[in-house]
Order: sequence, then C-alpha cells, then structure tokens
Amino acid sequence: MDEAERGDTPPRDFESLRALMVAMKDQLPKRLAQVAAYSLSHPDEVAFGTAASIATAAEVQPSTLVRLARHLGYEGFSDLQSIFRSRLREKHLSYEERLESLEKDGGHVEETEVLRGFLNAASQSINRLAATVDPGQFARAVELLSSADTIYLIAKRRAYPLTAHMAYAFGKLGIRYMMVASPNGVEPEMSQFATPRDAAFAVSFSPYAAESVTYAEAFARRGVPLVSITDSVFSPLTSHSSVWFEVAESDYSGFRSISASMALAMALPVAIAEKRRHAIKGGTDKSQ
Repeated sequence: MDEAERGDTPPRDFESLRALMVAMKDQLPKRLAQVAAYSLSHPDEVAFGTAASIATAAEVQPSTLVRLARHLGYEGFSDLQSIFRSRLREKHLSYEERLESLEKDGGHVEETEVLRGFLNAASQSINRLAATVDPGQFARAVELLSSADTIYLIAKRRAYPLTAHMAYAFGKLGIRYMMVASPNGVEPEMSQFATPRDAAFAVSFSPYAAESVTYAEAFARRGVPLVSITDSVFSPLTSHSSVWFEVAESDYSGFRSISASMALAMALPVAIAEKRRHAIKGGTDKSQ
C-alpha cells in the first residue's frame, strides 16, 4: 500500500509509535526499516536533529525520512519528529518534577499509594514477560551460557543492578564470570581475554549506553556468543546477539521498573547451574 493511502491514525505517544515500528519491521522496505531502526536506537538524535543530519547518520536520503513518516500515517517528517520530541520532554523530567507529577491538586501522596504504584508497575511488567517470553529461547540462552568457560557481564547505569545480582549468584553457584567494569577504565581490554569458548551477557535499555554497545560489539567480533536483555527489536544489541530477550517494563510516574528484567536475570544463573549439575550427573552415570 502506498504511504499516502494508509489512512490510519498515527500514534501520538512514543511507546505506541515504537510498538507500531516493531510490528511493521518485517513489512517495511529496506531503507524505511533502516531509518526506523536508527530512530529507535537513537531517539535523542532524531528529536534534536534536522532531516539532513538524521539522514546522514542513518545513511539514507532525507526524502526517506518523509517516506517513513507518511508510511506510518504522519503528515510529514516534522509531524513524526514531534513524537520523539515529546518523549524527550518526558524523559528529561528531573526527579523533583517526577515527584510533583505524583501529586494531585498539589496534595500530599500517601506512602501506601506510592507503594501500590510501584507494585502495579512491577506486576504489569512481570505479567507481560510471562505472556510473551519464549521458553525455547530461554532454553537456548541457558544452553549457550552453561557451556561457557567464563561468562562476561556487561551493563551500565539503570541496567547495572541486573548484572550485579547475576555476579552474586554466579559466585555462590560456582560459575566463573567476569564483570566488564573497572575503576581504572580497562573495560575495552577485557574483551581480549575472551575466546569463542566463553560467552557474554549484556543488558541495555533505551537510550542505550554507548559503552555497553561498544563492549558487546567487541566480544561479537572475537566470536564470543552474546546473550542480551533489551527493550526493542531495533536495539543495537540485537544484531550482535546469538539470543536476546525483548523486555518492556512499565513505569510509575516516570520511574521505570526493572522487575521483569530482574526476574529473568535471577532465573538464568539458577538454570545454568542446574543444567551443569545435570550434565555432570549424566556423565557420572554413563561412566558407571
């Protein structure tokens, strides 16, 4: 169908736009898919940039941006760009502004209401993951990670607690790991120790931490299998990952949950340890 003939009402919020782009990923012509991928991987650049600068960064012609906008039902690129700018305004709310958004008519928010808000966001996130996660995909991730000599853990900022918990669990379960984090900035050199017998695990959410993406790319170039958790099929981690999980977390007044991602990060070390234990028992049984 021609772009001008879609006739659909386009999304007016970023999450709905993101969902539409993901749903249409396999249907978009190559160049439009290229722009869509760049837009979701670099939303701040799309919000700030000009059509010319965005087209240059996405390695397409400026007219391709207009084509994508019309294909999605927007009047033109500036109309599409307004959704990215709205997201930016919401994203850059200070923590004080987020707290103010909790208040109704300037009144005090009861502590129990705050707790319920976060519990509801966590529950929504976990229920969504439970309904969408592919058991076979999880089994492939466990197989890949359980066969690794060393598992390298990659995460920054909001995603860091996930790998911190995994490091704790790996230590308790006797699984060899290495955190790609150091106070003296030698993270880039850490990938040099990895071989295809190892594996890497990365977590990054939009706006994707540049360091995490760079480290993931470095491991992939060395033939190290990568498992990742991210929030979009267009995430820069997906193209480097052998297995990846898309996790959409809910938020409460701008404070985003990581509950579903944490559940996944808690399940993986236990499943890895159990698979290794079963393999050892199987080997022992066969030798007898």
